[in-house]
Amino acid sequence: MTDVEFGVDTFGDITVPGGAASSDERLSAAQVIRNVVDEAVLAEQVGIEFFGVGEHHRSDFAISAPEIVLGAIAARTERIRLGTAVTVLSSDDPVRVYERFATVDAISGGRAEVVLGRGSFTESFPLFGYELSDYEVLFDEKLELMAELITEKPVTWSGTTRASLTDQNVYPKTENGMKAWVGVGGSPESVVRAVHRRIPMMLAIIGGDPARFAPYADLYRRAQRELGSGAMPLAVHSPGFVAATDSDAADLLWEHYRAFRDRLGAERGWGPTSRIEFDREITTGSLYVGSPDTVATKIARTVQTLNADQFDMKYSNGTLPHEDMMTSLELYGTEVIPRVRKLLSD
Repeated sequence: MTDVEFGVDTFGDITVPGGAASSDERLSAAQVIRNVVDEAVLAEQVGIEFFGVGEHHRSDFAISAPEIVLGAIAARTERIRLGTAVTVLSSDDPVRVYERFATVDAISGGRAEVVLGRGSFTESFPLFGYELSDYEVLFDEKLELMAELITEKPVTWSGTTRASLTDQNVYPKTENGMKAWVGVGGSPESVVRAVHRRIPMMLAIIGGDPARFAPYADLYRRAQRELGSGAMPLAVHSPGFVAATDSDAADLLWEHYRAFRDRLGAERGWGPTSRIEFDREITTGSLYVGSPDTVATKIARTVQTLNADQFDMKYSNGTLPHEDMMTSLELYGTEVIPRVRKLLSD
């Protein structure tokens, strides 16, 4: 367990320039993207091992072309691994996804990783001309093709969602192979699909007690044995925020968390959230919010419960200002990660 790796990710949330979440002022998407690059540079400086950026196509988030952002980050960093959180494979073309990430891999000196998923929002489907009624077949077929592409051998493939390929090479080839993950939200079918395609699983745990995902971790490993895939790593992704004290962290985050949660809830038919619900999610759920000691203890417990090989904290949360995220990143890298490693080694 002392070999566990620690990362962070962001969706490039559109933020306020500082102060209360109720402010009508917002940073431009362009400034948010520049801030994300600076955040990634700091992440490397404080010892964080992975930095991921999400793909979205809506006004809440600035990043719709994650590979370009990763290319900019690659040019300003040397060691940190770079990936997505996630690439919405269902509404993209697997060949183009491979080509773009092979290019980022070249720029970064072999540090690129693609995290493939369906995405938690559906705006990309009508935007790129796909029907939501094809939700399942789009992801299943495109993941099948992507699994072939990352072998970097000539591909022969046919399906219903794009043109067939016959003994087709795709370029550029990477120098040391392409690393990929499948982002899974927690259905048994998705777990088995990842193993069947022989692509490691990144488990997105964004609500409720992380321990309730232990059956999925167990299924993941059982499927590896039964399908003969060989051992594959397990990564976990959850939201969090670190400040000097527990009360500072919760109080700083709350208004920004509530603003985004209620805006999303209005779209999806949820009722408004409450401070009680927020505090409960911090205490017993999947919000890793608090002082370095509190967050480290909670991460260590999750890593041990799921026997995870990597833990990624989504450090951006709604309109939370860039300055607060920079502080959180610094504390996560310099104080939380060493504490988790100590807890795991003990």
